[in-house]
Amino acid sequence: MWKQKTELTEAESPEAMPGGAESNLDSPAELPAPTAEEELASATEAAAQTGAGAEPPVETEVDRLKAERDQLLDRLARLQAEFENARKRAERERAENRDYVASSVVEQFLPVLDNFALALKSTGSAHQLRSGVSLIVKQMEEILQKMQVNAIPAVGEAFDPRIHEAMGTVERDDIPDQHVAEEVRRGYKMRERLLRPALVRVAHNPKQVNE
Repeated sequence: MWKQKTELTEAESPEAMPGGAESNLDSPAELPAPTAEEELASATEAAAQTGAGAEPPVETEVDRLKAERDQLLDRLARLQAEFENARKRAERERAENRDYVASSVVEQFLPVLDNFALALKSTGSAHQLRSGVSLIVKQMEEILQKMQVNAIPAVGEAFDPRIHEAMGTVERDDIPDQHVAEEVRRGYKMRERLLRPALVRVAHNPKQVNE
């Protein structure tokens, strides 16, 4: 019996296994090669992971857009403030120019006002008073000429509705028809700008009308 057990043990030992079973147990088991479908699926998954990593998160994109919006709003507010300051500065400069022009004009007419005050205090005759007033009028006309303000020609001129305003007509045979016969109020122009039209009466010449 002992002999049989010994033979059985020797038969079950690794050396007795056919085909070199001992070497197969010691070496790692070989895995089967992947199929074409498995390789394609693996490559697709890797590409999807790579693309997902390249796209920025939604929160980061929103923050960037908010920052750009805030910058644009700040720039717009600055531009509006600069425009408002420029507008106020221009208005202030125009007001200062108007004040300067007005003051220079008033300064020239102050001597005229002084002469009127002296004329009112005068105790001379009516002829002397009239002569004094004539000199004051002449003084005013000289000041106006320096400012390039000139009287509009009226009496004897052909009626021109652009510079004359007709107050009525008068029958005159010594003045051409539709010419100014009388000047009621003098008109003035500053350079080529009409300050006010001359208020006149227009002649109606019956001789010329009948002819």
